[in-house]
Amino acid sequence: MPRHDYQGLSFWLETAGEPLTPRRALSGNVTVDVAILGGGYSGLWTAYYLLRDNPGLEVAIVEAEICGYGASGRNGGWCSSRYPLHPSTLEARYGADVARETILAMYDTVDEVGRVCEAEGIDADFRMNGILSLARGEAQLAAVQAAHAAYERLGFGEGNRLLGEAAAGERVRVSGIKGALYTPRSAAVHPAKLVRGLAKAVERLGGAIYEQTRVRRLRTGADAALETESGRVSARKAVIAAGEAYLPKMPGFERALAPMSSSIVLTKPLSEAQWNEIGWSGGEGLGSQAHTVDYLTRTADGRILYGSRGAPYLFGSATEGAEAAFARTSQQMRRQLTGWFPVLRDVDFSHAWHGFLGVPRDWNPSVNFNPATRLGVLHGYTGRGVSTTNLAGRLLASQVLGRETPLARLPLARHRTRPWEPEPFRWLGIRYVQDAMKRMDAARDAGRPPPFDAPLAKRLSDQ
Repeated sequence: MPRHDYQGLSFWLETAGEPLTPRRALSGNVTVDVAILGGGYSGLWTAYYLLRDNPGLEVAIVEAEICGYGASGRNGGWCSSRYPLHPSTLEARYGADVARETILAMYDTVDEVGRVCEAEGIDADFRMNGILSLARGEAQLAAVQAAHAAYERLGFGEGNRLLGEAAAGERVRVSGIKGALYTPRSAAVHPAKLVRGLAKAVERLGGAIYEQTRVRRLRTGADAALETESGRVSARKAVIAAGEAYLPKMPGFERALAPMSSSIVLTKPLSEAQWNEIGWSGGEGLGSQAHTVDYLTRTADGRILYGSRGAPYLFGSATEGAEAAFARTSQQMRRQLTGWFPVLRDVDFSHAWHGFLGVPRDWNPSVNFNPATRLGVLHGYTGRGVSTTNLAGRLLASQVLGRETPLARLPLARHRTRPWEPEPFRWLGIRYVQDAMKRMDAARDAGRPPPFDAPLAKRLSDQ
């Protein structure tokens, strides 16, 4: 794909409402207070809160392509109030009090994204429509019930309602539906309009953004800086690594995250008759209990977006290549969508794309700033980044400025996850777990016992 064909990366970037002309590249050396690697949600939210609350602070963002090139411009459009860790995992690892604080913080985060969109005039199609986690078949009911039980133990039973087959079917007519968990405090957005609007807000507040400028090295300590082929951005106070799935390309961060692919197919706008057959008038985000993870979005213009993490991990945490594998995955997904909605058997698809999300070894995001090295990091949202990046950006901004905040009590604050295994062990382990998850899904859907190695796969995936 030509370097300038950014509209072709996703439906969202194609319909962002602007030509996506790259901003000027860095030329020469500059010095600022805070230098940020990455023009996605993580870097932009951090810059936004630094600048909004500290007029006069000098902040620069350096982006290898354009703002929104990565997951921020290619995701499923969910602004979810669900933390990357399951509520029962939160409770087991950190205790009930911290789990409750985290859930409340995520509720507020979704609200905060909406507040910023309104305050900054960002027309990102933000709408509070909730999430429906569906049980497709009797075998998936236990997972839905377990999630609801965890929320109920923590005092959030009313905000996460368990629906029976009839009540779930009234919201959406999906084949095989047996029940659902409904979380109303979640939203949907147009991801590219959000990230592009956020970039403009950062610039209005005085931030500088350099695009099509690839960082070759991130230097810490007294001479903290982002080094590029065309110049250097030196930082008096902090350098921020906000590269998410692309961070393993940076020396020193090779094992910080594993880039996991997520593929999406998109239908053409459905007819009124098709929508009447499907229902789904509330436009909730939909997902089943598949181990391989699937998610569906009803777009503002009446399409169905279907996403899945079924494509294989690439050796060496690569984010290029394997186009044939992604094409096969997209073809499979087109067939799978008709399994959800048989009425779409002959539906036409308009778009297909893929991207990468960053997964830490323990599935828990990390937000850290070390004043001694001047290095700040925030990453590891495992697919919940549209909302969690806002929380992480607020938290990191407070850390950089040395300010106290209740967010410092949350599990992602100053969290350090162990690195992923070196290659080829990382590739072997992740590919094995991905294959095991597919076999576990197939067994559950067919009413068979789980594969004999299911406990090992779950332990290795550390979910």
